[in-house]
Amino acid sequence: MKKRLGLCLPAIVAAAALALAACSSGSDSSASGGVTKIVVWHGYIDVEGKAFNSMVKQFEKSHPNIQVSSLESTNDYALQKVLTAVRGGTPPDIAYMYGSWSPNIAKIPQLVDLSSTVKGAGWNWNDFYPGERATATVGSKIVGVPALVDNLAIVYNKKLFAQAGVSPPTPSWTWTDFRNAAAKLTDKSKGQFGWYFPADASEDSVWHYEAMLWEAGGNILNPDNTKAAFDSPEGIKALTTLQQMAQDKSVYIDTSNTKGSQLMNAGKIGMMVTGPWDLSSLPNISYGVQIMPTYPGSPGGHQTISGPDNWVVFNNGSAQTQAAETFLKWLTAPAQIKTFSRATGDLPTRASVGDEPGFVKELNDNLPGTAAFVANLANAKKARPQVTQYPKISEALGNEIVAVLLGKATPAAALKAAAAETNQALTG
Repeated sequence: MKKRLGLCLPAIVAAAALALAACSSGSDSSASGGVTKIVVWHGYIDVEGKAFNSMVKQFEKSHPNIQVSSLESTNDYALQKVLTAVRGGTPPDIAYMYGSWSPNIAKIPQLVDLSSTVKGAGWNWNDFYPGERATATVGSKIVGVPALVDNLAIVYNKKLFAQAGVSPPTPSWTWTDFRNAAAKLTDKSKGQFGWYFPADASEDSVWHYEAMLWEAGGNILNPDNTKAAFDSPEGIKALTTLQQMAQDKSVYIDTSNTKGSQLMNAGKIGMMVTGPWDLSSLPNISYGVQIMPTYPGSPGGHQTISGPDNWVVFNNGSAQTQAAETFLKWLTAPAQIKTFSRATGDLPTRASVGDEPGFVKELNDNLPGTAAFVANLANAKKARPQVTQYPKISEALGNEIVAVLLGKATPAAALKAAAAETNQALTG
C-alpha cells in the first residue's frame, strides 16, 4: 500500500481516468531522436514524491537514451484508470498498482509478463521477499516487480500521552486499552483527537479493518474463496470497536483521507495506525511506534497487514517495454532501494538489503521507528485473498465500514450487506 491522494466518487473516477488517458497518449511513450520516452503513473507525494523525482533525474543522467515522465495518480483508483486507459489504447508504460489486484492485472492483454525478464542477469529475483514474489505471481505469470513491503502499527505522539497522563502503548495492549487511551487523549476544546481513521471507503479504510478482523480471529473469505467470511461474530467484534470509538468521538473520521500526517504533525492526533511511509512526514513531534493491540483470548493474537505492491509494465511497443524494464531493473536494485529507504523510511524490498549488517539501525537512526516496522513484519501472518473480485469486495466493505463510522448502520447490518455484495461478486 501507499500514500493516498484523496477520495474520488465513481463518476469522478471515470472522468479522471479519461483525462489521465488523454494526457498519457502514445506520443508520450515513444522513441524520438534516439531517446525513448516512457510514462510512469505513481501515487507518491510529499517526501516520497521528492525522493522518487530525484531518483528519476539520477536515472536519466546515467541513461541519457531514456526519458521518464512521471505522473501522480491516486493509488486507490489506479486499476480503474489503467483499465480505462487500456480500452482507449493509451496505457502508461509503468504503473504502481496494489498487489491485491494481481489477479485482475494478469488478465489485461497489454500486460507485459515479466517471467523471463526477472530471470535475466542482474535481477536476482529470489532476493525479493517471498511474500512479495508470491503477490507478484499469478499462475505462470509474473505481473510486476515489487515496489513496496510494509505493515501497520501504532504511531503515537509522546508529548500528548504525557500531557494526558496516559502510559505509552505496550506490546500487551488490548483494543480496550487503545480505546480508553484514545478517549483520554481527546480534547475537543483544542481540536485534539485520540485516534485518526481514514474513512473515504477506499482500500485504505478496508485494510485497517482487515487487520483488526484477523486479530479478532476472523477471515475475509472462506477457505476456498467462494463466500464472504467477515460477516461473523469476529467480524462484528472488530467493526464494533470502530463503532464504539466513533460514538466516543475519540477518533477523527477523515472522509477525504488527506489530513492524517498533517494533523498528527500539528499535534492534533494522539495515535495513528499507519505504516512507515508516514514517519518522514512527522518532523515536528516526538513519536513512538508500537505493534497493534490484540483482542484478549482471541486466536488471532498480534497481527498486522502487509501490502506488497508492484510496478507493472504495459506494452506500448518493444522500445518502450525495453526502456521500462531497464528503468525498473535500475530502480529496484539494492543501491536504489537503499537510497529510497534512507530518504523515505520505506522498508527495503530486498532481503539482502534488509539483512545487511547495520542497515536497519541506520534506517532507524535516520528515521526513528523504522526498526519497529521491520520487526513487525513477523506479525504479517495473513494476506488478502488473491481473487479477481477483490476490488469489488473492498468497495463493498469500504462503504459499509464508513456507514458504521458515520452512524448510518450497525456493524451486523453493515457486514451482512457487504457480504451479500461479496457473494454476488464471487458467483457472478
